Amino acid sequence: MSHITRNVQPVIARLGREGSGELVASRYAVRIGDIDVVLISDGVLPLPTSTMSTNVSEADRNEWFDGRFLQRDTFDWALNIALVRSGERLILIDSGVGDGFEYFSRAGRSVMRLESAGIDLAAITDIVITHMHMDHVGGLNVDGVKAKLRPDVRIHVSAAEIAFWKNPDFSRTVMPEAVPPALRAAAAKFVKLYNENIVQFDQSVEVAHGVSARVTGGHTPGHCVVDVASNGEKLTFVGDAIFEVNFDNPDWQNGFEHDPEACVDVRIALFDDAAETGALLAAAHVAFPSIGHVAKSGEGYRFVPVQWDY
Repeated sequence: MSHITRNVQPVIARLGREGSGELVASRYAVRIGDIDVVLISDGVLPLPTSTMSTNVSEADRNEWFDGRFLQRDTFDWALNIALVRSGERLILIDSGVGDGFEYFSRAGRSVMRLESAGIDLAAITDIVITHMHMDHVGGLNVDGVKAKLRPDVRIHVSAAEIAFWKNPDFSRTVMPEAVPPALRAAAAKFVKLYNENIVQFDQSVEVAHGVSARVTGGHTPGHCVVDVASNGEKLTFVGDAIFEVNFDNPDWQNGFEHDPEACVDVRIALFDDAAETGALLAAAHVAFPSIGHVAKSGEGYRFVPVQWDY
């Protein structure tokens, strides 16, 4: 039986004069108590669907993608970063993939979108890197970006993450062949460029009032999530701990996970906490703007996206 799938090719649409702007929304803001949080789309990464479910059958994988009117072989993987303002501190969470990757030409938009939103990169006081995969540090590696940042910007990275990328282990990952060398190169370039700005932390760190990072491990040994809490409200940016397939199938493993079994435990703990407390979640690779609640649903979970506030 044939199944109609959504075309994954980019839709280019502009209104008015050429270069007047993007028709598709690329940023979305919410307020968590007294703290402002803005999710920003860095674009999309076209990847094989097999990387989303390395421990299940092709038939099971096809059923999930068919049910969402997505193609079975390749799909568009969302890539989101976040900007948080707490008092006088302006905190960037991750930086996108940057440039120099022909196969990721539809991403790398984060710096452009920050600037188009009127954000001066020099106003950023802190940067949190959830982990050092190239789609999270690559935006900082782009030529000219460091010169736009303030010389004393603090870049918070867990000590375990820094240690891991000195000699990374890819033995348990299932990635396209070109990816591991690119990951190694991006991580090495990031550390070399920003060595003097990197502030390492062990298990957790308070970045600003109401904004803290904590190590979960799993996806990478030093992977962290960022909690934003104010006036009884909470949002957690979960980085790469959760992917869209995991709401229905929390035990499905991802090819980019360096410790797949640990990842299952990490995301179930995040799901359970969000379902119990009603806190919001946002993620790097859930469809933009990725903000929503989590509800338990049978053996899995249900994602409840926020109602857009216009």
